[in-house]
Order: sequence, then structure tokens, then C-alpha cells
Amino acid sequence: MLPGIDMAGFDIRGPVELRAIPHPAITVAVEFGDHPIDIRGATGVMRSEGLAAGLGFHAFQARAEDLTCIQIRLSPLVAHPLLGIPLAELREHVVALDDLWGRGTARLRERLHQARTWRERFAVIGAELSGRLDEGREAEPEVAWVWRQIVASRGRTAVRDLAAGTGWSRQRLWSRFGSQIGLTPKRAAMLVRFDHAVHHLVRGCAPAQVAAAAGYADQSHLAHEVRAFTGATPAVAANEPWLAVDDTAWPTSAGI
Repeated sequence: MLPGIDMAGFDIRGPVELRAIPHPAITVAVEFGDHPIDIRGATGVMRSEGLAAGLGFHAFQARAEDLTCIQIRLSPLVAHPLLGIPLAELREHVVALDDLWGRGTARLRERLHQARTWRERFAVIGAELSGRLDEGREAEPEVAWVWRQIVASRGRTAVRDLAAGTGWSRQRLWSRFGSQIGLTPKRAAMLVRFDHAVHHLVRGCAPAQVAAAAGYADQSHLAHEVRAFTGATPAVAANEPWLAVDDTAWPTSAGI
């Protein structure tokens, strides 16, 4: 599997309704059980068997009668050469996968439907992504370095220090990072910090403890950013099914 790609499979019987919460990755979902996903968000209503959501997408409501799908999380460093669209165009939007891959999406769904095991399905996705990789579209080394610093520091590295580390001006960093990642460095750092904090709320950590450990000025600052990304209070966000499954579907050992 190519680096910067994580996958999880979901097979849920019966009606499914949940809110998708922003994550510091480009999110791709491919449904292959003949039950399209109804999506309702800030940009309107959409029904599709596959979707791609930009880095830090706006929270949206997803509903399906049954759900059999593979969800893929792509680092923004590999998303452009895999999706075939500049991330500055995708930004925080949610689009139908058909709009990016055309008829290739239907062929991919059929291969997934025919596969007998999750191992086989993940291999199908891996082969699909490898075949779509355009190695001429990687992020510049300076942009990649800044993204990795943001992730490693959990969003707590000052933007001025990031610019100094690249040897670029702040304006050049803002422009190049925004065009290749889809967010400004400041917004990307806010997203990474939020993601780190909200998952510790899900695990039952006290908001005051999370705020202090994640580098927020105080608990009200944490609450403001949780609401900005999810449209909900920290108490509500901590019980979102979309977030609660992450420790199982996307295991991590990160501490606080």
C-alpha cells in the first residue's frame, strides 16, 4: 500500500444515520452494496455511491438504508496525484466520486462487490489507487515539510516558525501551501489540533484537561473550535458515532 493512505471497511445492516466530522485527511468513501448514501450539508443535498470530502470538510449528515463501504483517508500529500484534482479546488467541499473518476467509479464498485473478503477488497482499492498515481503532482518538499511539522506538533507549531524553516516568506508559504494542500497553514494547524482534542473528549477526558494539553487558551476556546468544526458543543461531539468508532477502525496510540 502507498504511504499516506489508511482504509477501513464498514458493513452495517439496517438504517444508518450519522454526522460526518472533519478530519485532517481527504476522506473518500466507496459504497458497493447497492444502497446509495444520502448526504445533506451546508452546500445542499446529494445522493451518491461514492464521495470525496476535502481537507477539513464541513460536517454533514449521511444516511443509508444499509451501509457496505470502504472509507479511505488520504494524506493531502498524496491526495492530489491520486484524485487527479488540485486540492485547492476541492478545499472543504464534498463531491460525488463520479465527478472525479467518471465511469471508473462504477467499475471499482463492481470489483468490490465481487470480492469475497475484506482483504481482497482492500487489495482492489490499493490496486486502483496505485494505477491512478500521477507522480508528477506531488507536493513541493517545502510544503510537505510544513504539513508534517503541523501533524507532528499536533497543530501547535507557530506559522512564522514554519515559514522560517522553509526559507520562504510568509506570503509565499501561504500561497504554495494553500494551492497544494487546500487550506492555509493556520487553518490546517487548527484542524489538526481540533482532531487531537476532540478524540480525547470522545475517550472521556475532561474538557479542561484536554484544553490545557492541546494548547488552547482555556476551555471556552476549546468549545469555540469544537463548535466551529462540528456545529456542536464538546459534550455532543464527544458522543458522535463517527468519532467514537475511530479507535477501532483507525487505531492509534496517541496520548495526551
